[in-house]
Amino acid sequence: FAALHHDIAAIAGCAVSTPRCFGVDPELRINVFDELKLGESYAGVFQVQGFHNESRAFLFQDSWRNVRVKEDVAEVMLQKLRDKTEFTVLVTLKQERLNSGVLLSIHYAEHRYLELESSGQRNEIRLHYRTRGQRQHTEGFPYSLADDRWHKLSVAVSVSHVVLHVDCNRIYERVIENPSMDIPSDTTIWLGQRNQAHGYFKGIMQDVQLVVMPQGYISQCPDLNRTCPTCNDFHGLVQKIMELQDVLAKTSSKLSRAEEKMQGLDGCYCERSCSMNGELYREDEGWTDGCRNCSCYNGTVQCETILCPPPQCPPDSAPAYVPGTCCKECQPVCLFRGRVYVEGDLKSVRDSSGNCLLFECQEHSMQRVENAPCPELTCPESEHITLTDRCCKVCRGHHFCVEGHSPSCVENSECVNLEAGSCCSCKDGYRALRDDSAYCGDIDECAEGKHYCRENTMCVNTPGSFMCICHTGYIRIDDYSCTERDECTTGLHSCDENAICYVGNGTVCRALCDGLCQNGGSCVNPDTCICQQGFTGKRCETDIDECTDGFVECDSRAICVNLPGWYHCECRDGYHDNGMFSANGESCEDIDECATERHSCANDTVCFNVDGGYDCRCPHGKNCTGDCNHDNKHKHNGQIWVLDNDRCSVCSCQSGLVMCRRMVCDCESTTADLFCCPECNPGLSSQCLHQNRLITYSSGDTWVENCQQCQCMSGEVDCWPMSCPPVVDCEFTQVPEGQCCPRCITDPCQADTVRNDITKTCVDENGLTRFSGAAWTKHRTECTLCQCKVRQRGSWEYTHTDSGRQTH
Repeated sequence: FAALHHDIAAIAGCAVSTPRCFGVDPELRINVFDELKLGESYAGVFQVQGFHNESRAFLFQDSWRNVRVKEDVAEVMLQKLRDKTEFTVLVTLKQERLNSGVLLSIHYAEHRYLELESSGQRNEIRLHYRTRGQRQHTEGFPYSLADDRWHKLSVAVSVSHVVLHVDCNRIYERVIENPSMDIPSDTTIWLGQRNQAHGYFKGIMQDVQLVVMPQGYISQCPDLNRTCPTCNDFHGLVQKIMELQDVLAKTSSKLSRAEEKMQGLDGCYCERSCSMNGELYREDEGWTDGCRNCSCYNGTVQCETILCPPPQCPPDSAPAYVPGTCCKECQPVCLFRGRVYVEGDLKSVRDSSGNCLLFECQEHSMQRVENAPCPELTCPESEHITLTDRCCKVCRGHHFCVEGHSPSCVENSECVNLEAGSCCSCKDGYRALRDDSAYCGDIDECAEGKHYCRENTMCVNTPGSFMCICHTGYIRIDDYSCTERDECTTGLHSCDENAICYVGNGTVCRALCDGLCQNGGSCVNPDTCICQQGFTGKRCETDIDECTDGFVECDSRAICVNLPGWYHCECRDGYHDNGMFSANGESCEDIDECATERHSCANDTVCFNVDGGYDCRCPHGKNCTGDCNHDNKHKHNGQIWVLDNDRCSVCSCQSGLVMCRRMVCDCESTTADLFCCPECNPGLSSQCLHQNRLITYSSGDTWVENCQQCQCMSGEVDCWPMSCPPVVDCEFTQVPEGQCCPRCITDPCQADTVRNDITKTCVDENGLTRFSGAAWTKHRTECTLCQCKVRQRGSWEYTHTDSGRQTH
């Protein structure tokens, strides 16, 4: 227990007597700036103002630097890092736009043991390292650091787990191959470059550190350490786990009894009637439920969403929802002070004396409405909020749902308060039947395949959710998976009374899986991995693309973005989040480009806001020119111009709309802008020099070197790992000499990446079981040595040694 307490305190940097964490043991920290003594003279490196006031940072310039740690100092640094399985790289930086450079590199000859790189050409952060199998590996994270802004970067590695933080936000979390920190002597450490020829970082760096401990990012972002463990916390956690186990056992028992009752109901006769919302409907009877047409068929309610055709409204009206109806209907509109309002809309304005006047759209005109006395507000004036549809101010956090908006949110929808109003939002497990989410219908996760029920279970839809019911003969593991019953324990076996019921192979009596369960999966049965949410496959090696596999349906105002192990619903163009941050994107609301003046309508047209965009409409009776208003400047219809703040973008005015695109580079033209098209620059400054300093590449050239795709852009080289096509339906693979991508082979002895796993077994030529790694002499021979090995892909092979020579 004392050792455990010491480990917890050392890992989190905690004082035992205080509840907060602080500091890091100096023996666990490597400050690269201090070790390099950058305050002294280094060509191409200059001390400048840092991220914080009066803090020290260094500007990295030029392309002939030599910022390398001295051999004796490097050995002291490497001794702290050598053979470690948990470490973190911390950097505070401000990188020039489009620069691709190495932040820190630890390599021996061509073997990169640890290298962190930021590519501004491909907007990517790369972590290069060597695996335990002594192979070079690169993990790429799509993210742009080269934007000429300050960023805090943290890459934390813990055995086979890596977490990337940028500006104290967790960006990526992945399972990777175990890095090898078996760093040899004479290994070099470089800062801001890979070597004397390549990978020059350009910009400012500050606080480059290596922290040899788990969760080292906490020293850079202390606020991330919200739970600093103490002894009491540990005991409390154990107690809570025991309580949860008890609750799970009781719940599983109740669920099991419920499953037995449900199975007993299969033999019951049910009258062919349907019940919905407390109402009883007869066979073939039909009715309307909100935005759905429902019918009773064979005792089952079947509902179909009402399809609303777009109303064809005359110029003096617009489509809008009417209470008690599902589809939009044409409503009269009013044109007031350059804005369009629908029948019943309210608008408050102030006259020249500062008095508030309230108007309501009635029969194509804004009619004056008598103001009611305003109640006295109890909040300070700084908390007062002015609304556009009333004269009375309200306090911040005002409960708009109490004022009557809530009744319009019918069943399965609930009212949500916003900063200056309220809206309807569907409950979890329901989807909107119309765009204002006032009507919501249940999502049938089973029918649509949006569930996580795994093998040996049956999905059953429930209102707003689903259940995974075990098949007959199986017992529950968790909410989503079941396994075979243990007939020996339950007595449900057919063994003779003089025989012993036996489970296992007698040597390794635990679940054995064909290869390790990856991405946090658990081996619960022979060759059966239970995967964590977001992963699938025999060994949980495949990330579930919730966006394309149909598990997730984002709101119509959002687009699904797949991430490792999870997903994100991101607002589409023309929408922004209202601050509620709903997981399925329901919190995305339309941007009123007209009210926020984010439109390009000309002065002779009227901006009319629509869902996800806007229209520039010509007022009735006028002949509009189709001109545009861009950056407070008048542009004629058909006019083309270059942006003032981006000389490489060309815009045009087309029928009242502004469209911009990146300039197309034509190197054959004598008028090509070399600033926007560096690949057209014939000068030496845009060329790149090969590492051997004998070959020169022009800007835009690409080539392959050491299984990496390289490109020369404006005098800088950026290289990234080649993308190999997946080798599917193949048991054994090999990378031929001189090539970069694996190929399928039939001889397992020629396969790459062999490792031993004592939990695996082989059957030899005599039918005997051998553990992985075991070696033996083949029967009746003295010159053939056999060995049981396991490859990463889970297959088995033998290695034979004939007459002293090893053959495969």
